[in-house]
Amino acid sequence: MNDKVMYDTIIIGGGPAGYLAAERLGHRGKKVLLIEEQHLGGTCLNSGCIPTKTLLNSAKLYAHAKEAEKFGIKAEGLSYDWTAIQNWKAEVVSKLRCGIEGQMKRCGVHVCNGRGQITSPPSGERPATVRSVSPNGADAMHEGKTVLVSAGSVPVLPSIPGAKDNPFVVDSTGLLSVQSVPKRLTVIGGGVIGVECAGLFSALGSKVTVIEMMDEIVPFMDKEQAPLLRRAMKDVEFKLGCKVININKEKKGAAVQYTAKNGSAETEEASLVLMALGRRPVLDTWGAAAAGIDASPKGVAVDDRMRTNVPGIWAAGDVTGKILLAHAAYRMAEVAVTDILSVLDGTGNPDGGWRMRYNAMPWAVYGITEAAGVGITGQEADAKGIAILKASLPAKFSGRFAAEHTFAGQGAVKVIASATDRRILGIHAVGAYAPEFIWGGAALIEQEFRIDEVRQLVFPHPTVSELIRDVVWGME
Repeated sequence: MNDKVMYDTIIIGGGPAGYLAAERLGHRGKKVLLIEEQHLGGTCLNSGCIPTKTLLNSAKLYAHAKEAEKFGIKAEGLSYDWTAIQNWKAEVVSKLRCGIEGQMKRCGVHVCNGRGQITSPPSGERPATVRSVSPNGADAMHEGKTVLVSAGSVPVLPSIPGAKDNPFVVDSTGLLSVQSVPKRLTVIGGGVIGVECAGLFSALGSKVTVIEMMDEIVPFMDKEQAPLLRRAMKDVEFKLGCKVININKEKKGAAVQYTAKNGSAETEEASLVLMALGRRPVLDTWGAAAAGIDASPKGVAVDDRMRTNVPGIWAAGDVTGKILLAHAAYRMAEVAVTDILSVLDGTGNPDGGWRMRYNAMPWAVYGITEAAGVGITGQEADAKGIAILKASLPAKFSGRFAAEHTFAGQGAVKVIASATDRRILGIHAVGAYAPEFIWGGAALIEQEFRIDEVRQLVFPHPTVSELIRDVVWGME
């Protein structure tokens, strides 16, 4: 079957990059086709960011209730209902998914349920052709003046012997849908996904062990901050510098065999094993080769306007392999949209057009203890030979933090600045609310604020964010 409508833009993938681009283009009156194989919202909404944070919120409420007596509140007979927690997660996801669907309708976006495949790229006056393969096997051909690829990413599943087809081994998607909280959870990988899931299930009573090949968790964190986050997760056992070599299936779980940092062979018994070794771009389902798009296992090659090497085709989000974060995907989509509009409207995107910048892209780790950062880390400055000024303060110096937390060692805020011109280069935080205020750090870096300029800003009191100002006042 052929779709005879000529679309201004065909978008492959309905995750954060795809649906936001569709919304922006539709709002500008463009005729848009959004092709999504599963649910709108992509991994983030359906099996990643949102369900994880929903479950974490329930775990936090439970953890805080257990220590409520220290704050003068007594809670007797405390327990949790995992089924009810899962039901709440499903309700949140459903509501947000419906919200995206409604927004697509309001913006006039045509949504097609299927797997999008580029069959030929646009060329001159000839439009691109894209096939959509629906779940029932029916094909439809579509034509569009431009194409945006936002096919997303999938979990990395390394070939560890015994992991494949093992009922006691899951990825992050499988873990978020387990029928009951595992008694013993072994997490392979100490990155963001592994740390968040470890915090979630340890708060609900699982005995959690994290096995990480590197010498520290969340390797991209500042080297002085990562240990703070790890120590704050006091109910989780971390085995660093260890390499998993095998996973044996047993009657009621699995035995994870690994080589310890000292070279000895060790085994960790688990009711369930989480493979949390990151994600990789989806490159093999949407017709990259047929379109002649430059792509490698690292992702689709794009310029700073999200253009691929093929005129008329852009890419945004995880499929680029640049930064696998939903807010990065949003920004990539907005940059791509401005360039697509310049082509569709014939304005040619002048030098003032939007461009993608990565130097001030914030990141966040959510858990019982949170962390966030933006800009360069201390180790990056050392590696690049950048002379820096740095200072930090424990989170307990914040009046709000002290009022709301019992564990004084739960966090700190660190600021890094250039030693030559005193520009703010990095802000890193461990502790409550860090993901909520780190955007301010991104703004300071984007606008090239200097130490003396930050000192003049007014932060509301009492907040944890005002530690940024306090730290800056302590810098030479």
